[in-house]
Amino acid sequence: MYCLTSTSTFQTQWSQFIRQGTLKCGEREEKCIIEDVPSDTLVIGNYKVQRWNIHEQDFPESAPGLGMFVTVTSPSGEVILSKLYGPQGTFSFTSYLSGEHSICFQSNYTRLVSFPGSRLRIHLDIRVGEHFLDESVLQAKDKVNEVNMRLEHLIEQIHHVSKEQNYEREREENFRKTSEETNSSILWWAIVQTIILISVGIWQIKSLGDFLISKKLV
Repeated sequence: MYCLTSTSTFQTQWSQFIRQGTLKCGEREEKCIIEDVPSDTLVIGNYKVQRWNIHEQDFPESAPGLGMFVTVTSPSGEVILSKLYGPQGTFSFTSYLSGEHSICFQSNYTRLVSFPGSRLRIHLDIRVGEHFLDESVLQAKDKVNEVNMRLEHLIEQIHHVSKEQNYEREREENFRKTSEETNSSILWWAIVQTIILISVGIWQIKSLGDFLISKKLV
């Protein structure tokens, strides 16, 4: 199977975490990415698939007839999204657990034989904590509605920032507990090793003394 490592760029806009990049893989290969998402957070993904054209030696803009299975798995292993989309589409899901979510892509390729050099390129845009603004409202003549809509959007963004901060504090607390447990285990293991060494030393001294006495050397 042909596969290249994905290249991604990251940027933060308000509370939104945006991941943009390109995945390249074989026509029959499943390609997955991992997103660390707080609980109760909306994730929206946009993608576009291009298929390598052997004759043109290039990726055409469109891939008619090609579909993509999108599967999202929660940190607990539960599949929360599994759907077949077209060569270009948008998917979304809301996390109910904090942690690493697996987002996998696989084409609906049905040919039994994969030709040498055949591969796909997937343009991907993942937005974590995205909220939509109604453009029709923003363009309305009633400025009060526009201000209210922007205010509601800002409040949503503030709530999401607070949620992300709580999630980071939770991760930091779990890391601190793990570090403390590890340090405690190391301390007890050092104490056990010291006791063993002292016990072995005492046994060796006693054995040596008994040997010297049995040989009447002392």
